[in-house]
Amino acid sequence: MALICMAMYDTEENDRVWLTIETLKTLRQTVSLAKHRIVLVDNGSCQRTKDAILAFQTWYAGSNKLTVITLPKNIGTARAINKGWQLRQPGEHAVKMDNDVQIEYLDWADELERAVNIDPTIGIAGLKRTDCEETPWNKSEWYRSTLHMLPHERGDPWIIVEEANHVMGTCQLYSSLLLDKIGYLYQMGGLYGFDDALASARAHVAGFRTVFLPHIPIVHLDPGGTEYTKWKSDYGWEYMKKFNATRLAYENGTRPVYQGPEDE
Repeated sequence: MALICMAMYDTEENDRVWLTIETLKTLRQTVSLAKHRIVLVDNGSCQRTKDAILAFQTWYAGSNKLTVITLPKNIGTARAINKGWQLRQPGEHAVKMDNDVQIEYLDWADELERAVNIDPTIGIAGLKRTDCEETPWNKSEWYRSTLHMLPHERGDPWIIVEEANHVMGTCQLYSSLLLDKIGYLYQMGGLYGFDDALASARAHVAGFRTVFLPHIPIVHLDPGGTEYTKWKSDYGWEYMKKFNATRLAYENGTRPVYQGPEDE
């Protein structure tokens, strides 16, 4: 079982409501609530997104597998996801899912869960966007990846994973074993950026591997090129120096990898 958590910050100005609606369609069409739970965190969004969430709730009327958390203002993606992850049950994996994703692979959450169950050394298993730079032949060691076939019994499906230094966002499953060791996501004082790369660094320090499941196609719907996406990019670059220092602190042991849900 996995707890699938999605946070959204949509305003009339940033024009992201349609992205949330498409992502909710993906959840409805490809994830079974008989096996998983969903937590939606409204991170101070506009009324149109609240209406979309209400329609999604109506679709699952009477189900105790769907929870909606409504926040009065945007507290940042990682902190909002942490709010949802606090509902995680013992032994339950947790998924961080962005609200601009289209996945046309039925039961993709089952596949992510299967990977970490087969190989408990995998701490983070993610779906790979086509714009990610990781490849086995990349000349940069940071972006170079390796392919591995997971152990399987006769008759089981073959699963090939792509091990990488960091599993960039959009849709990632964090194993329950990993979360017991590292806790929650770390948001570096701002609103966005780097929590996934830092989680990968923390996973490695804790003795876990980070992989993509490259056979599952995923579409990153955000077309970019807007004032909002430019602001997010510039915002992220402002924190690059702090990111590098924080990652090094995890790796050299001067900063503990465990993160509480409300810690800074």
